[in-house]
Amino acid sequence: MTKAERTRAFIIEKTAPIFNKKGFAGTSLNDITAATGLTKGSIYGNFANKDEVALAVFDYNFERANAGISQQIAGQKDAESKLLVYVSAYTDFFNTQCEQGGCPVLNTAVEADDTHPKLRKKAAAAVLAWKNKIVAIINDGIANKEFRSEVNASQMALTMIAMIEGAIMISKLLNDKNHIADVMQSMKKMIIELS
Repeated sequence: MTKAERTRAFIIEKTAPIFNKKGFAGTSLNDITAATGLTKGSIYGNFANKDEVALAVFDYNFERANAGISQQIAGQKDAESKLLVYVSAYTDFFNTQCEQGGCPVLNTAVEADDTHPKLRKKAAAAVLAWKNKIVAIINDGIANKEFRSEVNASQMALTMIAMIEGAIMISKLLNDKNHIADVMQSMKKMIIELS
């Protein structure tokens, strides 16, 4: 990595939790300089504006949130076990991710929906990628006769994502991890019933 690439990576890493907690509108240039210890000139020497930082940070936050789950899924042999990774990962989500501001997809989707088209586009692409990943697992399960042939993979994937994001929102709003655990148990039952 060049010095400029290292500096950009440093800015992204140090500001990622701030953007995820405060959102785009709530994160100021002063927040960015305080987190990095860099001057405004250094920030703008590496990014054209706050928008560019926010877009890079979203990618970073999404990749971080996705990496652990992807690794766990890769270690599973059958489709049901792969889907159940989401249950176990998100049951513990409240304890592991809420200090970092919660789910970057949920946070960005809610904030950017009507205010920031570029961030909205990033969040939408993340949801579609997530949906496609789940659809592929379900379709593999159908092809391997693990799941019933009439299972609607797209509908199931969207339902799982809605359950996960809704559970995160409710648990975070009410500051109660039991809500996400309850919803994940319902999702586990739904996954098991695909057979």
